[in-house]
Amino acid sequence: MIPIKTASAWRGTADCRHCGIRESVLFADLQEEDFALIHAPIDDLSFDAGATLVQAGEPVKGVMTLRTGMVKLVRMSSDGRPRIVRVLRPGDVIGLEALAAPVYEADVVALTPASVCRIPGTVIQRLNQETPRLHHQLMQKWHRSLREADDWLAELNFGSAQHRVAQLVLKMRGAGDPALTTLFAREDMGSMLDLKLETVSRAVNHFVRQGWLQPLDRLGRQYRVLDAAALAAVE
Repeated sequence: MIPIKTASAWRGTADCRHCGIRESVLFADLQEEDFALIHAPIDDLSFDAGATLVQAGEPVKGVMTLRTGMVKLVRMSSDGRPRIVRVLRPGDVIGLEALAAPVYEADVVALTPASVCRIPGTVIQRLNQETPRLHHQLMQKWHRSLREADDWLAELNFGSAQHRVAQLVLKMRGAGDPALTTLFAREDMGSMLDLKLETVSRAVNHFVRQGWLQPLDRLGRQYRVLDAAALAAVE
């Protein structure tokens, strides 16, 4: 198979050259000689909200960089209930299991309309062997993933219901504008925080009445954080 050259790799099914998050994705640091190692296309895929990107137990075929939208990682608890263990946002990598495991470890479901770049496992393996730049990027992503998993467990699974909801509100703030936070369906928030839907809704409504949050849409997804200190102090 003919290797993909730099121009066609950036121009192919995934328009990496004009990607708005190119600097944060895995291939940001690759150079001309690295693209000579690529023998498979990088696909640009879109999913509707609610669509399943991968299923737990499915053989790992590669990794996906999330370009837009949000996805949830869902695992089954010991009592058979689905539990959201983490939310991924633009720049995060889906399927880091490819580094060490033969199957995906969680269901990946779109919380919002989402677009991803799917990078075949053969490309990852080849580049990982041949260029230290990608290996370094993968290790950074792996470390960040583990650190965030620990943070989610520590911050979102302990304390009162209002404390957990407040921590999630703060954690979902945008990197570019920390005054804006993006939430999702209350049922999903409850699954993540181990709370009932009604409990989550009451907490969010309480924060709005207190003047700490300002709703920006009718769906209850976008909010302006008016008092981050008050939210952080909720016990």
